[in-house]
Amino acid sequence: MTLNDRTTPLALLSSRRSGKPRDLTAPGPDAAQLDRILTIAARTPDHGKLAPWRFVVVPDDRRDAFAALLREAYLAERPEAKRLELEAVEQFARQAPTLVIALSAPRTESHIPLWEQQLSAGAACMNLLHAATAMGFAGGWLTGWAAYSDRVRDAFGAAPERIAGFLFLGTPCKPLDERPRPEPDRIVRYWT
Repeated sequence: MTLNDRTTPLALLSSRRSGKPRDLTAPGPDAAQLDRILTIAARTPDHGKLAPWRFVVVPDDRRDAFAALLREAYLAERPEAKRLELEAVEQFARQAPTLVIALSAPRTESHIPLWEQQLSAGAACMNLLHAATAMGFAGGWLTGWAAYSDRVRDAFGAAPERIAGFLFLGTPCKPLDERPRPEPDRIVRYWT
């Protein structure tokens, strides 16, 4: 493959931006597209071939149940929560047409360091976002309080698993915002 053959993939990688989940509308990926996105997500660096991550798709017909779970978990942690807080919690569950919950699922019996397994889970999330972008969708990777709630996590997995993120996918309803990116001279050093 020559450098010119990589122009399209490099253009894709250099222009990928996150979409705000609240600004992602239908269509989202259909079942075949989502299957392909998840298959590509699994093609990630993975020391020891452990697959220390997994994905849970929350289909449309389960979004209300997910919203109820979030509300219940939020109230259990913050019984004094106000109405507007609870509305925001429930709205979180209903953003974008497609929702994939990524779980870091470390293999504690392995000699592979936990940190490397967690990095692999993050790489799988990034591959998912790249695949969605390549298919013409946008994605937003969110965490927030729900990613750190044991009660929410327990609905999808069990310790030592952790929620790596909520990956919302869909079609942007407006142009995606570009955010400031670090200049290479701020983040790159050559060791001497």
